[in-house]
Amino acid sequence: MVYGTIIQKGEKYYTYLKKLFESIDNIQLNYKWLISYPECSPSDTDIQKVLENKYCILTGKELTDLVNKEDFQWIWGTFSAFDPSTSNEDILKHKLPENDMYPGFWKNPLTMQHPLSKIEIVAFDSSCTLIFTKDFALPEKFKEYYPKAEDLEIVNRSL
Repeated sequence: MVYGTIIQKGEKYYTYLKKLFESIDNIQLNYKWLISYPECSPSDTDIQKVLENKYCILTGKELTDLVNKEDFQWIWGTFSAFDPSTSNEDILKHKLPENDMYPGFWKNPLTMQHPLSKIEIVAFDSSCTLIFTKDFALPEKFKEYYPKAEDLEIVNRSL
């Protein structure tokens, strides 16, 4: 089963990863990350180079270091978390996760785009952050940190 959370209320801007990672006790360090179709405006030229292509793959430490170096807003981007032992080749055998063209965001039952991912975080047009996970406890951590976060399955029922 996939659990989903949407953060679309109570924040001045979306999506800032440093606060989001703090909300989940920095478990991003335990994963390998595929960032697909990033759109953001970091001022640091080294970060710009990392994110200039349609995807990049980073360790949890590399992603954390990037965010700690400059915590900029993500306009678009899908962050897919994998077990660190998953090879880049296995990750790239599948279609890159989309930012806005994936209809599964707004349908129940919730699904994740990449069949090997454990968590997916989507920066959606600066207007919200979507989080999908197979871990039941993770959405509760988000809701503690973001009290206006909503269960995406419930939100989808009202669409």
